[in-house]
Amino acid sequence: MTVREKIELLPHQPGVYRYYDDKGTVIYVGKAKDLFKRVHQYFVPPERLNLKTQLLVSKIADVQYSVVETESDALLLENNLIKQYKPRYNILLKDSKTYPWICVTGEPFPRVFLTRRVEKNGGRYFGPYSSVYHARALIELFESAYPLRSCRLKIDSDAILRGKYRPCLDYHIGRCRGCCIGKISQAEYNSYTEEIVRLLKGGVSEVIAQYKKAMMEASDRLDFETAQACKQRMEALQRHYAKSIITSAGERDMDVFSLVFDGSDAFGNFLRVRGGAIIQSLNLGFKMQIEEEQGSVLSSFIAEIEQKFGELAREIVVPFLPDVEMPGISFTIPARGDKLSLLELSAKNAKEFHFNSLKQREHTNPGEYRQGVMEELRKALGMKELPRHIECFDNSNLQGTNPVASCVVFREAEPSKKDYRRFKIKTVIGANDYASMKEVVNRRYARMLEEAPDDLPQLVVIDGGTGQLNFAWQAVCELGLQDRMFVVGLAKRLEEVIRVGDPYPLFIDRNSRALKVLQQIRDEAHRFGITFHRSLRSKASIHSALRDIPGVGPKTEERLMLHFGSLARIKAASEEELTALVGPKLAAQIAKS
Repeated sequence: MTVREKIELLPHQPGVYRYYDDKGTVIYVGKAKDLFKRVHQYFVPPERLNLKTQLLVSKIADVQYSVVETESDALLLENNLIKQYKPRYNILLKDSKTYPWICVTGEPFPRVFLTRRVEKNGGRYFGPYSSVYHARALIELFESAYPLRSCRLKIDSDAILRGKYRPCLDYHIGRCRGCCIGKISQAEYNSYTEEIVRLLKGGVSEVIAQYKKAMMEASDRLDFETAQACKQRMEALQRHYAKSIITSAGERDMDVFSLVFDGSDAFGNFLRVRGGAIIQSLNLGFKMQIEEEQGSVLSSFIAEIEQKFGELAREIVVPFLPDVEMPGISFTIPARGDKLSLLELSAKNAKEFHFNSLKQREHTNPGEYRQGVMEELRKALGMKELPRHIECFDNSNLQGTNPVASCVVFREAEPSKKDYRRFKIKTVIGANDYASMKEVVNRRYARMLEEAPDDLPQLVVIDGGTGQLNFAWQAVCELGLQDRMFVVGLAKRLEEVIRVGDPYPLFIDRNSRALKVLQQIRDEAHRFGITFHRSLRSKASIHSALRDIPGVGPKTEERLMLHFGSLARIKAASEEELTALVGPKLAAQIAKS
């Protein structure tokens, strides 16, 4: 039976489908609310699919499926099968870190410690924690607030009765109550570890309220020692959780998901809120091998978190809806209030994770990073071609004197300084930025058409507003290059991008790499141009002061400057000193001026 014949027999039920290649290898696993409709979406005319999906479909030699009861079951089964088969075309989890967990052992006198291995040893594990610093801070809090043992001894009632162990230094300095020698009952010791478990589950407000009540009761019966101990633990908890407790969110339990998309990559953040406090946070990255809907990526993210963290809250806050429904769970897209604040906090973490990943990629894989920058710039400007070669022009003058222009070149999103060019304005008199821009653009590309017609830039950036852009565009059109390059202006005031023929400016996200590369090339053009302009002004200043003296020519000027070093020192020199260099007659002329 052919693949086409098989998909015609698929049921209209929720389930999971698997695509195999001609070697029998699973190349894609997908979930569906309706197997028949979902699988048929792949077998449509090729022009309706993107290139990666076309490649996937071309390799499908067989299809198998599993029917389940609900969409939620399909999501969990899909997640498990992806981990089992690791199909080539599925969303891949990019973050392979081993995250730390906090373990509370199942011993008669439990230990609380940090670990990266989750074992089936009867202990309770809480996490994972994306920040080792946060996990260690919790351990330090528990050690300071509760008299927990740090040893690995096998302590039970039999060992205590036989006097098997001697107390260690922790007992003598008051950090442990001596459970190994029976100085604290198992019930009292376990009350501490149960409190820790409640804190790890998010019952911070409840524990603090309990300590406050116990402190007041101890104070009323004049048991000030106990009241002070309760106060110290309460204050330790309040200090640690001060930044985590969302006081305006009440005693709510919820999970928060956010995603940032960048081409075929997605960067997600998850926050777990229990009792109004953020008790866990995790960042995960995803690589999409074929085109995926945002809702599908979010569903994969939720399934991954459920597998890592266990049961989810009954309310999940999201920026958009996933493509599956989960029984007993409601999805909220907030518009205002505390939930929106939580979602914005999660989004901020996802953006920071995205930024850090890009910075890391810039160092570990600079070629891929620059390719991403150029692709982002192409999309932001609406270009057809990738801007591998970018040039930027800037004018510089002071009240019309010494007018110059600069052209800087970026190749593969990096400065190409050997290609930089600077121009003296030849045909424009006075301070006329518009006409100067037209002259320079015309001269630059007229010469390139003669010397390197195949090396024209895909993108030309004009430092200035609509006026400069229009005159530059006139020069481009006069040379017949209007179909061979994309020309934009970058205005300084609001960093808006101005496109030819578009009455409305384009505002690119200020945090995007696209705007940053435009700003970088604009600033480089300004720096290069202003340096040239200052150089010409300095030369003009020297010329006007020395060359206007009768008898002083270029060689005399050079001799004086080499000897004295500056115009000020020449003016301060005595006639005798000048005579030694240029003779008495010219020395007298210079001294008088």
